[in-house]
Amino acid sequence: MYESYYGLSDKPFRLRPDPHFFFGSKGHKRAMAYLEYGLSQGEGFIVITGEVGAGKTTLVRNLFNQIASDKIVTCHLVNTHLNSDDVLRGVVGGFGLPCEDAASKTTLLGRLEVFLRQCEQDGKRALLVVDEAQNLTPKVVEELRMLSNFQTDQKSLLQTFLLGQPEFRATLHSPGMSQLRQRVIATYHLGPMDSSESNAYIEHRMRTVGWSGNPHLTPAAYGAVFQYTGGIPRKTNHLMDRLLLMGFLEEMQEFTDTDVDTVIRDIQQEFQPPPASAAGDGGAPTAGNGAAHDMEAATMFGGQYPAVLDERMMRVEKSLVSVLTILKKIVRSPSSYNIHQDSNE
Repeated sequence: MYESYYGLSDKPFRLRPDPHFFFGSKGHKRAMAYLEYGLSQGEGFIVITGEVGAGKTTLVRNLFNQIASDKIVTCHLVNTHLNSDDVLRGVVGGFGLPCEDAASKTTLLGRLEVFLRQCEQDGKRALLVVDEAQNLTPKVVEELRMLSNFQTDQKSLLQTFLLGQPEFRATLHSPGMSQLRQRVIATYHLGPMDSSESNAYIEHRMRTVGWSGNPHLTPAAYGAVFQYTGGIPRKTNHLMDRLLLMGFLEEMQEFTDTDVDTVIRDIQQEFQPPPASAAGDGGAPTAGNGAAHDMEAATMFGGQYPAVLDERMMRVEKSLVSVLTILKKIVRSPSSYNIHQDSNE
């Protein structure tokens, strides 16, 4: 693996959100300030939107690391392809309460209310974090709004953070969401990093795992990374991880823009769609099948399951590295050369 080759203590560019690597760009610092303000208010909804891989989940996990765990109880929903009944069951289960299928909605709401009131008596706050909020239907959003009705005479018993892609803003501003908008106390759109922040982001993650200048990236290499990724953290992580892997395999200590372009071409070729099926194999795919394929690809590679994808990439890398290490030893071994010469004679 390239970590040991470059003297790093860990992989600096994992796909999964990790607050240990949090980088405070101008946008991330401002978004963090909105989250901290909203948390200090202890009520209502805080909405953070951003493109896929912009760092929304990392932002919230970094916030969790800064608050006392004995003062707040959190429920983090990451699967939002749910109906209104399922989302309630998910919230109840997320707070560690029984949520068996046979339980009625009334029963689940009763359990949740008892739990929230107990938290208030114990001096704790309950926080609901909903990821991928762009997938929520208006009916589900309304169900979440209704949960904010749990309150005492002095305070709300549940606060909610909604994290989603830019499409969620259309849901938020739709005509039927006026009651939700009245309860939103802060909203912020997290944009991409600029070129200087992208460079600093790369170096920050490398230094976090012990980087001391090897490998070196030329200014043109940094520019090529930014041009391809557009300042999106997850795309930057993916590209840099592949670049370091190539550097290990090719024994490189410096990367130029040409090297970055080589990796980009490899990535683009890997994700090219397969050629259309021949007529004898069932004909060309229908429009419906093409749309289904695009949706499946977007779900797999759009970042909904970065931890799973990261784990699979690690397995592939380990297998590839093992094979190439053996091949290098064979090629460099003088005995293998002599054996080849003897066989020719």
